[in-house]
Amino acid sequence: MTHVGRSAGRHTLLIVLTLAVVPTCRLVSQDTTSAIPDTAHIIFPRDTMKVSVRPMGAFLRSLVLPGWGQAATGRHVTGAAFVAWEGVTAMMTLKAQQEANYFKKIHAGSLELKRQEVQDWMILWIFNNLFAGAEAYVSAHLQDFPPNLRLQAVPSGVGVTLPMPRLAP
Repeated sequence: MTHVGRSAGRHTLLIVLTLAVVPTCRLVSQDTTSAIPDTAHIIFPRDTMKVSVRPMGAFLRSLVLPGWGQAATGRHVTGAAFVAWEGVTAMMTLKAQQEANYFKKIHAGSLELKRQEVQDWMILWIFNNLFAGAEAYVSAHLQDFPPNLRLQAVPSGVGVTLPMPRLAP
């Protein structure tokens, strides 16, 4: 039994030494000494996807008016949601401010609470602009991403499917 173990150990040592001493084979694609072919005459086709707006442009549009950047990137429902929330926060801020002005006029004791409500609505209003800008920025980056890519839960984790067009024989 020990003779077989020594023999296997010797063979393993011999293989390791052989692999360490023998120079590695370089693949043809790794050969940097060959001449680089001239690719100046190759004409590449234009990209088929039209990019309507750049990411920073979409960010600035939605920062100024939430929903504008989403509309420019083709995400109309998302843009409409940001516009609707912009309207809600703007009107609630104005309503709370009017109530705060009334409380100040009548010297109500809950004036500080109403001022806090005005600040809360203003913060939501500001964050709506920031979130709309961030969402438009990401959407502009993902404009050319395949729309029919799907993530799917499978027994061993998460699977990604991307339908490919069938090639006619």
